[in-house]
Amino acid sequence: MLKTFSITDIGRKRKVNQDYIYTSEKPVGNLPNVFIVADGMGGHNAGDYASKVTVETMLAEMENSFEKNPTLIFRKAIEEANDVIRKRASEDEKLEGMGTTVVVASCMGRFLQVANVGDSRLYVVGSKIRQITRDHSYVEEMVRIGELDRADARNHPDKNIITRAVGAEDKVEPDFFTVELQEGEIVLMCSDGLTNMLEDEEIRMIISGARDLVEKAESLVEAANANGGRDNISVILIEPCA
Repeated sequence: MLKTFSITDIGRKRKVNQDYIYTSEKPVGNLPNVFIVADGMGGHNAGDYASKVTVETMLAEMENSFEKNPTLIFRKAIEEANDVIRKRASEDEKLEGMGTTVVVASCMGRFLQVANVGDSRLYVVGSKIRQITRDHSYVEEMVRIGELDRADARNHPDKNIITRAVGAEDKVEPDFFTVELQEGEIVLMCSDGLTNMLEDEEIRMIISGARDLVEKAESLVEAANANGGRDNISVILIEPCA
């Protein structure tokens, strides 16, 4: 049986929460369960609109999909969300330029199927912490080609520039991952409001030290806020082998 807990927090600096999260331990279409984090961007209310509409569009697409392959289900859901965001942004100038990150996962026995666009992340946490998704960001590209050191990337002034987002272009290109989970490992999905405020090792220690999923998630949010809470903070924790 899966155990999950999710929480989203406005943080200390923002007036609006542009993150949107969704969890279902029950089947959605042909997927046995679904977990989504989306972090919207855009002026006025466009960011929170983009993240909410993206998640709702993806869920509708998954619910009605005849596909069995989770990668194809995720791809079609993200592409449909991209089309909807582009269309609505072109129809309403207040929504122009809106977009959102998305990370989506489904747990199938010991295997986790994952897709992402942008810089919201999925980690697997056990005795070590592993970042499964790769950020689609300017800074991550610089690190990948060797022009920037990983340690310097954390505080780089261009850290928030993302290179892919749902709604940014006519075509969207998600990355896909399949992860084999070991007993005792916990899955963490989060927006960058968490990872910009806490180092990976701090995240691992908080998750390892707290008693249950509720305490783990609440402790992560508290720590991110204590470090400045500069953005909205969203956390989904999944214990696949609970």
